[in-house]
Amino acid sequence: MSKNGKGAIKSGKSDNFDKYAYYLKSVQSPDTDVLFLRDVYKELKGKKPIVLREDFCGTFSILCEWVKLHPSHLGVGIDLDQEPTNYGKTHHLARLKPAQQRNVQIYNENVLSKKLAKADIIVAMNFSYFIFKTRSSMREYFSNALSCLNEGGLFIVDCFGGPACQEPNVEQVVHKGFSYFWDQESFDAITHHAIFHIHFKIKGEGKKRKNVFSYDWRMWSIPELRDIMEEVGFRKTHVYWEGTTKSGDGNGDFTRAEVTNENCDAWVAYIVGEK
Repeated sequence: MSKNGKGAIKSGKSDNFDKYAYYLKSVQSPDTDVLFLRDVYKELKGKKPIVLREDFCGTFSILCEWVKLHPSHLGVGIDLDQEPTNYGKTHHLARLKPAQQRNVQIYNENVLSKKLAKADIIVAMNFSYFIFKTRSSMREYFSNALSCLNEGGLFIVDCFGGPACQEPNVEQVVHKGFSYFWDQESFDAITHHAIFHIHFKIKGEGKKRKNVFSYDWRMWSIPELRDIMEEVGFRKTHVYWEGTTKSGDGNGDFTRAEVTNENCDAWVAYIVGEK
C-alpha cells in the first residue's frame, strides 16, 4: 500500500540519494489529487473552492499543483518539519511562475496551533494525521481544523485499512529503475498501534535502502473518524470509496458511498467533513 513521507520519524542515508524524489515517483499523484479535491467541493457545494490548506504538507507538491489549476487559487501549507518544506521550496515552488509562487504560503507550525490560516478546503493526506493516537488528541485536531474552515468549507482526510493491514507484511512495487517497498513491521490488536517503513532498491545497487521513511501510527477506522468529526461539530460527513479493477486492485476512482459489499484485503478511502 502506497504511503506518503509526511510525519516520518526516521530518514534514510545522507548521500546524494534524493529520498523525496523517489517517494514522489512511487506514491504521489498531486496532479490528480487536486482535481479530486476540487471536484468533491463542487459536487457538495455547487461552487469552486479558492483556498486549499494542506496540513502535514511535507514537500507540498499538491499545493503547487493547486495554484497551477487557476490564477485565483491560493495554497497554504502547515508542517513542523523544515527539511521537507525547504526541499519543496527548492524543487517544487521554484518551478512555478512568479505569480503562482506568490499564491503559495508555507508555515512551519503545529497543526494544533490556534489562529492558523483559514481555507475553503483543509486536507490531511497520506494518513499523516494517524500520528494522533488517542481520541482526545484526534478530537483536538479535528476541532481545530473545523474552526479554520471558511463557512461551508470541507475537511478531507484519507484513511486505509483491511485485513492485510492488521498483520506484518511487505508489499513491493517495481518502477522503472527502482523498486519501492511498503513494510508493515507490526500491528497491536489491542491498541491498533502499528509501525511502518518505506524501503527502496535502486537498480544497480547491491543493497536495499532500508527505513528511508518510518511511521509510528494508530490505525483508525472509518466509523471512529466519522464519529469524532460529528462530535466536534461537523454538520455532515461523507465517505468516498475507491472502485476496483477486475483483478481486485484499486482503480483510483473514488465515489461517495454509505455502504460497501467489498471485503478488500487492503483499501483506501476519503472521509469528508462539511462545516
